[in-house]
Amino acid sequence: MDAVIASLFKAIRQLGDPAILRILAKSMLITMVIFILGGVALWWALDASIEQWIIANLPADYSNAVAGIVGVSFALLAGWLLFRIVALAVLQFFADEIIMAVERRHYPAAAEGLYKLPLREDAVNSVRGAWRAMLFNGLAAIVALILLFTAIGPAIVFWLVNAVLLGRELTDMSWLRHRPSPDHASPLGAIERVVLGGAITAMMVVPIANLLAPVIGAAAATHLVQSRTRETNG
Repeated sequence: MDAVIASLFKAIRQLGDPAILRILAKSMLITMVIFILGGVALWWALDASIEQWIIANLPADYSNAVAGIVGVSFALLAGWLLFRIVALAVLQFFADEIIMAVERRHYPAAAEGLYKLPLREDAVNSVRGAWRAMLFNGLAAIVALILLFTAIGPAIVFWLVNAVLLGRELTDMSWLRHRPSPDHASPLGAIERVVLGGAITAMMVVPIANLLAPVIGAAAATHLVQSRTRETNG
C-alpha cells in the first residue's frame, strides 16, 4: 500500500516534465478525437434503438420522457466506459515514451535495459486490453442491474472490476519491457495491482483528472515495478 501511494506521488510530481507533457498532449488529442467520433455514433445508435423500443411498449404520455432518461443514462455510462477503453488503448502506443521518461529521471540504469515492444505487439496488447474491458464491464453491468436498488452497489461493482483490469494493464506496460523472459512472473502482488488500478479508476471519474489519469497510472506503475524488481534482486 505504501509503495503504491509513493509511486502515485512520484508520478504526479513529474507531470511538469517536458517529456511527460509532450506525451500527455499527444495521447489526450488522439483520445479526444476518437472519443468524440465514437461517442457521437454511439449516442445516435442508443437514442434511436432505445426510443423506438420504449415508444412501442409504453403509452405515448410517458414514452418520450422515459426514452430520454434511459438514453441519457446509457450514454453517460457508455461514455465513461468508452473513454476509459480508448484512453488505455491509445496509451499503449506511448508506453515506451512514458516509461523511458520516468526511468531516465529516477532509474537511469534501468532505462538502458528497456526493451521496446514492436508495434505489432503494442497493437495486440491494446486490442486485448480493450476486449477485456468491454467483456468484463459488460458482465459487471448485469451484476450492477441486480444491485441497482442498493444505489451504491453498481458503482462499487464497476470500480472493482476496473481496478483489477487497470491494475493489470498499467503494470504490464512496464513489466513486459523489463521481464527477463516471456514466462517470468511479475514481482508485483495482486493487492498492489488492485490498489493502483483502483486509484486510477477513481481518478477517471473526476473531470480534468480523468485526462491525466492514464499517464499518471503508467508512470506510477513504472515506479512500482522498479521498486519491486530492486527488492527482488536484492
